[in-house]
Amino acid sequence: MRIGIEKINRPGLVFWIGVIWTFFWGIFLSIHQAEFYLRVLTFHELNQTVWTTTGPLISVWGLAPPLGALVAGIGLLIHAGAKGSTVWKFGIGISLAAIVSFVIGALGHFPPLYAIGGTLILFFFFGILWLWIEERKALKGQSTAPADLKLTGYVFMLIAVWYTCGIAGPSWYEAFANQPPVMEPISVMIFFVLGWLFLFLSHYRARQRQTLAAS
Repeated sequence: MRIGIEKINRPGLVFWIGVIWTFFWGIFLSIHQAEFYLRVLTFHELNQTVWTTTGPLISVWGLAPPLGALVAGIGLLIHAGAKGSTVWKFGIGISLAAIVSFVIGALGHFPPLYAIGGTLILFFFFGILWLWIEERKALKGQSTAPADLKLTGYVFMLIAVWYTCGIAGPSWYEAFANQPPVMEPISVMIFFVLGWLFLFLSHYRARQRQTLAAS
């Protein structure tokens, strides 16, 4: 079965399906919502079109990038020769995490979850930096550049998380005061927490291997 999948995926066919799917929906929505972005249509008028926030098209669009990213990741794992169990764990694990996050979001607003999520993100972030410095010390010359770029990316991502919290705060609730929300912010928070968790785990595992190799 694995050999058959690898043949179908060469050269990275599944990956490119994910890429094309994601870009198609992103560009498609941008073209059809241009009038709203240019202030030609009001939010109320936009909701009278097929792109209403409660319609099926916007739901498909909302799932397009996550689904595309998942398919692309699966395609890369297959193309890289990963074990079938690894591919299944990746696909099922992310799918289950997404379902759980949406279910929790559907339960309604629970402020303590935001504080818990934010604390976990900070913990993982500074844990990553602590592990990163040990990796950086082992590098010399031009090989330090990729590590420094990685650090810069982490800092920018944390800044983005911080300001996303501001956007998804009172202004978000005001925007959806008179209609059902597109998505509860807690679902986004859960994705952020999981993302930082797995980045932390990747650095932790790399540190373990480095320690074993040195001993």
